Amino acid sequence: MKKAFFTAMILTAFLSCKNETKSQVTEETTTLDNLEKTAKQSDGLTLLKGDFVFHEGAAVLQTHANIYGVLITDKMHELNKKAEAFKTAPTDMVSVEIRGRITNQKDEKILWENKVEIVEILNVTAPKEEDNKVVKLGN
Repeated sequence: MKKAFFTAMILTAFLSCKNETKSQVTEETTTLDNLEKTAKQSDGLTLLKGDFVFHEGAAVLQTHANIYGVLITDKMHELNKKAEAFKTAPTDMVSVEIRGRITNQKDEKILWENKVEIVEILNVTAPKEEDNKVVKLGN
């Protein structure tokens, strides 16, 4: 009985020491990651790559994972001017790369769950031909 009790005590002490070591290593790793971040990485903005369209007062950014309603700002109008060079029709989407603030705030006009406010425009390119397969009805 005494041997079982001492074995249980030693095993408990061994396991509790092992857990303390893991938590200390995690804290050190987190601290090192924060020091290595650049100014752009810690400014609260998100890099988004996707297809952008602005038509009849509504702007949308579609990424590979989500669809964002774009808040109407001066930067959005600047992005639209750059995108006009690549459009053949008003509803064509243009590939863009931006940095912005993602929000879920309620808006009267934008009904998408996720919204983005464009802060920086990084790149605007023509859409790929294989991505622009749209069926048009009528003349």
